[in-house]
Amino acid sequence: MKFIPERLISLRKELGITKAEAARRLNITPMGYGRYESGEREPSYQAVAFIAQTFNTSIQYLYGETDDSSASTIMISSEKDPELYLLVESLQNDKDMLKRLCAYAKQLAK
Repeated sequence: MKFIPERLISLRKELGITKAEAARRLNITPMGYGRYESGEREPSYQAVAFIAQTFNTSIQYLYGETDDSSASTIMISSEKDPELYLLVESLQNDKDMLKRLCAYAKQLAK
């Protein structure tokens, strides 16, 4: 798999952020981030996974395996969003309640 820098550039522009802001969000130096965008350096798989999570996309999109830039996973932190975390955790073992809640959410969205 080969990382595609143009996809990273596209995501950053869609988010409307500068290279410096992208580097800050990824907790790397602006120079290191610039090397990812220019193709001078390829991020590790773990770094690509973090980029995907941070920029709300998928690893597959960043590697060019798909043209769909939407995220394939969502991480929920018990520290940042405790209510949502507890809800998801409680629904993991109750598939009937999950189906009912999803049906209710679809009705609310209409």
